[in-house]
Amino acid sequence: MIKTFFHKDKQIALIIKNSYENDGIKFFTENDSSWQLAYMKHPKNTVIKAHVHNVIERKVYYTQEVLIIKKGKLRLDLYSQDKEYLESTILEAGDIAFLPYGGHGLKCLEDVSMIEVKQGPYLGEQDKVRFDEISDDRVIINE
Repeated sequence: MIKTFFHKDKQIALIIKNSYENDGIKFFTENDSSWQLAYMKHPKNTVIKAHVHNVIERKVYYTQEVLIIKKGKLRLDLYSQDKEYLESTILEAGDIAFLPYGGHGLKCLEDVSMIEVKQGPYLGEQDKVRFDEISDDRVIINE
């Protein structure tokens, strides 16, 4: 299953649930996105030709993240670029979250291990603006 979250015509999040299946190659991002995110399913003995990527200068305007949940369960809180709380969703082991725009916060509901992938170089605290998260009693879960 795929879940997409938008705010004012901007994609805030794309969730690829662990149960998602599709034959072949399915890209979830547009060609002009600074991330290219795809699901690939190939039969045994498929060969993907060896290759290198060309050096191409690219402009990146927003840091985009991909979270891969390996173990546990967490709540992903989604915010607009103006720090307005929008809604939340639950991520579990095997789920993937693509976060191209807006803000987000996480609350671990169980012990969690995950992998985060984002563009670099990382600029430390210059890279983000932290703000107060939504209180638990105001959370709206979108399953």
